[in-house]
Amino acid sequence: MNLSLPEGLILWYISKLKVIRKMWMTTRGDEPDLDKSIPLTSGPANTEEVLDDASFMQGVKDCIPTLLGYLSIGFAAGVIEMTAGLSLAETALLSLIVYAGSAQFIAAGMLASSGSATAIIFTIFFVNLRHLLLSAAVSPYFRHLTPLKNMWIGSLLTDESFGVAMTRAIGRKTLSERWMHGLNITAYLNWFVANMAGAYFGRWITNPERLGLDFALPAMFIGLVVLQLMQRKNKKLHINVAIIAVICVIFASMASLGSMSVIVAAVIAATMGVVMERWK
Repeated sequence: MNLSLPEGLILWYISKLKVIRKMWMTTRGDEPDLDKSIPLTSGPANTEEVLDDASFMQGVKDCIPTLLGYLSIGFAAGVIEMTAGLSLAETALLSLIVYAGSAQFIAAGMLASSGSATAIIFTIFFVNLRHLLLSAAVSPYFRHLTPLKNMWIGSLLTDESFGVAMTRAIGRKTLSERWMHGLNITAYLNWFVANMAGAYFGRWITNPERLGLDFALPAMFIGLVVLQLMQRKNKKLHINVAIIAVICVIFASMASLGSMSVIVAAVIAATMGVVMERWK
């Protein structure tokens, strides 16, 4: 896949941060917190890499806590797509091919306002640019797979599945391909069902916010963040990085950076995290 210049720079920047962090931890004679937070193995002391052999069904089970978020947002997306004039078949194709909540909301709104295909494609591209960061963060755990298999995993990666995967990655060198497929495919099918349910029943539910469905997704992400923090050894550092990211998002949004706010906040917070760990 060919990357544009901004995308390539982002991936290059993240890779350099990882190299700097690893070099610093090596000079101190320490291992990164991720490797020390959970015992890696009870096997021989010379084992260099711990392989994750979790099953497909375990991935399905680990996806269950996120299903409410998919259901609520997917249902709302189906309602919006229906009110924008899309048929059930068009809603199904949008859900299966695009598979992104924010992108589908934008596409439905722009289609309703007779936006051009070019404008819709470029808008969705920039709104979902954060997936470059998600893929770059999770890719080291699948280096043992072929590029084609990595593309298959990355094509179904979402914010929610990324959060679950990074929680499982704590204390591990790799992640199970079967487990990741179980996680991704379960989320994918659940999203499709939620979209279709919203498109079908949306004629009777015109305001999903009245049912509190709009808060299900933020609540789910709060839970994922708490679970990750509980398993980190240096909780103070990670909490500080999270606070920096929130502050950066607020200021970036005030500066009208739009969807780039998330990327700017992630880069700044990651840099500050490396600096704080380097000089602690």
